[in-house]
Amino acid sequence: MNRKTLVLPAVAGLLTPVLAACGGSDSGSKSGDAIVVGTTDRFTATSDAPAPLDPAYAYDVGTWNILRQSVQTLMAQPKGEGDPVPDAAESCAFTDSGSERYACKLREDLKFSDGDPVTAADVKYSIERALRINADSGVSALLNTIDTIETQGDREVIFHLKTADATFPYKLSTPVAGIVSPKNYPKNKLRDGFEVDGSGPYTFKADVKDDAIVSATFTKNPSYKGSVTVNNSAVELRAFQDADAMGAAVDKGDIDVMTRTMAPAQIQKLDAGSDKQVDLVDMPGLEIRYLAFNTDAPTVKDKAVRQAMAQLINRGELVSKVYGTQAEPLYSLVPATVTGHSNSFFNKYGNPSAAKAKGLLDKAGITTPVKLTLHYTTDHYGSATKQEFEILQKQLNGSGLFDVSLQGHPWATFRPAEQKGQYDVYGMGWFPDFPDADNFLAPFLDKDNFLGSPYNNSTIQHSLIPQSRRSADRLGAANSLTEIQDLVADDVPVLPLWQGKQYVAARDDITGVAYALNSSSTLQLWELGRGVSG
Repeated sequence: MNRKTLVLPAVAGLLTPVLAACGGSDSGSKSGDAIVVGTTDRFTATSDAPAPLDPAYAYDVGTWNILRQSVQTLMAQPKGEGDPVPDAAESCAFTDSGSERYACKLREDLKFSDGDPVTAADVKYSIERALRINADSGVSALLNTIDTIETQGDREVIFHLKTADATFPYKLSTPVAGIVSPKNYPKNKLRDGFEVDGSGPYTFKADVKDDAIVSATFTKNPSYKGSVTVNNSAVELRAFQDADAMGAAVDKGDIDVMTRTMAPAQIQKLDAGSDKQVDLVDMPGLEIRYLAFNTDAPTVKDKAVRQAMAQLINRGELVSKVYGTQAEPLYSLVPATVTGHSNSFFNKYGNPSAAKAKGLLDKAGITTPVKLTLHYTTDHYGSATKQEFEILQKQLNGSGLFDVSLQGHPWATFRPAEQKGQYDVYGMGWFPDFPDADNFLAPFLDKDNFLGSPYNNSTIQHSLIPQSRRSADRLGAANSLTEIQDLVADDVPVLPLWQGKQYVAARDDITGVAYALNSSSTLQLWELGRGVSG
């Protein structure tokens, strides 16, 4: 079998895979060796980001996938459908009716990988540290509903929240809430470089060249106590320049598994079953792509310009020409499979129309063509990004209303530049921190948002987001969530483009591949193992 399509229930939250990768030939590395996983993610230390793997700083899917293997959190996202489950904690629960007091009890005899005990004081230290440092990546905003943290003895931690937050258990499952030792992580500053220490399923060691990780070895942590079962003794994560180089490595048997990001043509080839020793597993994902705006920039400060772009872009054409069946058009920041989704952009703008776009610009007194530069990253979201932006350029310029040029940048310079407001319009992707509509809205729209966006809507920030978080039943938050999405469609501080599936390819003696990623694109290396021939 060369392709495995996971048919999953369309429910809110994590989706449950129902088919695991089957064992097969004796291809790939010999049994007993570390399972070798390829990625095109880049892990680079720069003057702007000298501490890429510190939990108080890291905020992209690649670095989080390193931290999730090695730094433990109180709660963890399950591999299948459902709410977060205790990991470092033995139990956690709201202890009041208003979702403002959350108490956790640590597992007994919990230890860091160096043998030191993990205590409630370490949990308090770690989370207060992230809030105190308040890194410019914006990751600490995930914890901004915390008022105070109380400890009772060595094993009990109580979080007192500023406002009701039904999503708080999910936030405690993210790496920014990772438990670190005061011995290794300074109180008031980030830990530079590529060292990671924690109490997670694996210990971590990086092979670094020119301030970038070439490969990293995850070794099973014998001290780990938590919710997952580790099915291998070691995994090597190997970074590749591009998808073609990664594909060549899996074909030769130099690596066992390919994760993100494969090229669309590569996926199509594997989908056709042309490689008898490599299996492709596709599964639902919650990845989205969007354009973001510096709403203070003169070129796009008038929302009529942003609305005109929303009126012109043809998502269907974009998806079909670049990604085919690997993605689908998206008309909200919230993916269609998540409870609370509304097609707000389609409801407002309908089908692409140059005449309607011209009317918006004329009414606002905007001189055309509007001259803009679209910025994109060349090495973070896959090789198809350049083609995607060329089509966007063609669509906008083809209307006669815009004069768009393109500039591509490596992620190491792209991300700091957009945070500093140096780009008027730029392309970004989002892999959710947790599978709830709140996490597709608040990170972009709340105070201290991770984009560093100057967009400020007091109704969203002070009324609708807090209101939506009061509902433990997420269906009950639908009205607030819809209103937020409608306001975004009108103001267009961000412009959603598409949502995608996710793919893993593996040589056919590797098991557990169907669980190697969950719907939030969390890499779960502990699920991988080696099968037997037959």
